[in-house]
Amino acid sequence: MKTTLIIATILAILMGILSVFSGSMVLLGLRSVDYKVLDWLVVYNLTLGIISILVAYQIGKQHIRSKLMIMTILLLHFLVLVYLYFFNDMVADESIKAMGFRVGIWVAILILALLNHTKSLSNKIKS
Repeated sequence: MKTTLIIATILAILMGILSVFSGSMVLLGLRSVDYKVLDWLVVYNLTLGIISILVAYQIGKQHIRSKLMIMTILLLHFLVLVYLYFFNDMVADESIKAMGFRVGIWVAILILALLNHTKSLSNKIKS
């Protein structure tokens, strides 16, 4: 597996694990914070964390649909970020920053996956 895919896979796994861990801690009441928690956002992050781990597996296996799955996660995170930033005046700054971080990481994962795809195409053309 190419270095770009290894890095993309590791990033996706880490994002998934972190989301599942932090979401589970909040939902189970094992972690309390000093700002308002949006329950739907915690459930969203937990769900996308699980999906991220599954997508990481697909990236590692170079599944044909992995780029589509990456773009879907990125789009969902971006839409939630826009909603949090512009349409929800009750959201904590920490939630906006965390979603912005997720968007940034998934942009990096997409770039890495596309770089690998471009390298693969150029190698096929040369052959």
